[in-house]
Amino acid sequence: MVDPHVLVIFGASGDLNTRKLVPAVFELYKFGLLPDKFAFLGASRTDMTDEEFRQRLIYDNEHLDTSNATQEQIDDYAKMLYYADISDYANPEDLKIVRGRLEEIDEKHGTPGNYIFYLSTPPSLYDKIPAALAEVGLNNPKGGGWSRLIVEKPFGYDTESAEKLNDKIQEYFDEDDIYRIDHYLGKETVQNLLVTRFANGFFEPLWNRNYVHSIQITAAETVGVGSRGGYYDDSGALRDMVQNHLLQVLAHVAMEPPIGPDAKSIRDEKLKLFRSLRPIEGDDIAKNVVRGQYVSAKTEAGLQNGYLEEEGVPKDSKTETYVAIKCYIDNWRWAGVPIYIRTGKHMPMKLTEVVITFTNPPQRIFAEMDDEALSCDNRLIIRITPKEGMALEFGMKVPGEGFRVKNVDMDFFYQDLTQGDVPEAYERLLLDAMKGDPTLYARGDSVVAAWKFVDGILEGWKNNPDIPVHDYPAGSWGPQAATDLWDNCEECSWRNPAEAVFENDKYSLL
Repeated sequence: MVDPHVLVIFGASGDLNTRKLVPAVFELYKFGLLPDKFAFLGASRTDMTDEEFRQRLIYDNEHLDTSNATQEQIDDYAKMLYYADISDYANPEDLKIVRGRLEEIDEKHGTPGNYIFYLSTPPSLYDKIPAALAEVGLNNPKGGGWSRLIVEKPFGYDTESAEKLNDKIQEYFDEDDIYRIDHYLGKETVQNLLVTRFANGFFEPLWNRNYVHSIQITAAETVGVGSRGGYYDDSGALRDMVQNHLLQVLAHVAMEPPIGPDAKSIRDEKLKLFRSLRPIEGDDIAKNVVRGQYVSAKTEAGLQNGYLEEEGVPKDSKTETYVAIKCYIDNWRWAGVPIYIRTGKHMPMKLTEVVITFTNPPQRIFAEMDDEALSCDNRLIIRITPKEGMALEFGMKVPGEGFRVKNVDMDFFYQDLTQGDVPEAYERLLLDAMKGDPTLYARGDSVVAAWKFVDGILEGWKNNPDIPVHDYPAGSWGPQAATDLWDNCEECSWRNPAEAVFENDKYSLL
């Protein structure tokens, strides 16, 4: 059940609203998931009228999928959109303009003072806008309405700034009304990790240190930093991807079973997981963390710039565009199991996936007859993007004489469960915020715990400039040093899938 409300986007003329938010709400509208009384208010510094805002975001927006919508639906959706032209997001006088527009919308659409405020703005405003909202009474609407706050990443720059940001926002909004968004948590496969683990009896007995050899998580991008070099150089792969996205994925993979499917139970277990991560500090950083930068190389797309050649990047920058980490979870379930995490730009293919490698039989009795039997690991491959799905890889006998062994897989794709498209992450996350369900949003204490793990590495890099930044050619899977993290296992390494192909209308994850 979704209460009547108004969704307010601060930064409404920005790229995120155009590409993701307005299209996501349109999909919810087409499928009848919005309440009957609903409106969308954009607020930004760009000078626009309501009609100009609608033209730009609806009729001229190439990211809005109108292929399966009628003109009547498009026009009706456009009528839900309104705009407030403000010059200073943090100025209470400008926020009075927003309040005035909301009062008009409440009167016209029958929305009873229920508001969701989405901060699609620079992070420097994340603590200032809530204060301004409180100044004009929008954090606690009169007449029994409610207010919720959605905050985009990055939530803080380190542990200290994240704690300060939590404290500041919590002065004006209760923790239960703060939704720290991470679009990875809206992806169907990430959500299904919990169902895979906790709804299937045959996985749970194996999901521990007795039967799991290692876990690896990969998030690869084919593009470089492009024109965002100046912004990216202040962030880097560790802050940009590991602290939020990939640690959240790890939490879904490795957390203990919650006592129930409610938000508090699930988020409590995720917090425990983050607190169980073994800190990587001192000499262990050089041994267990590899950072790299892509260098110029020729790919199928042509000659690519190196990171230091990108616009806005200092020529002596040590900011990592690639990071690989070997870490451990110090708890009863995972003690001693190595966790490998890597992410990078300018890699051979775009994908995010989790690979669970199970321990091999104590004796490989077929290895004497077939050397390939040594390389037949049992692996569960969980593809988060693209072509969301799973594959279970195991050894089978090749037909014919003898015991020749070959890896085969049983696979499943989310597309098989629905006749339509798999919902986009922002569709699911926005709908959950509208329902008041924070399960897929990060809680303040978990964000801080994740930062504490990452801060140890960042501090080590800062204090030890001799830790190298490894080069890797654009279009490759990263530096050789990342493979060396697997030095305790001659037969193990990163899974580098070939470019995705269709064969006989069948997609393969392998």
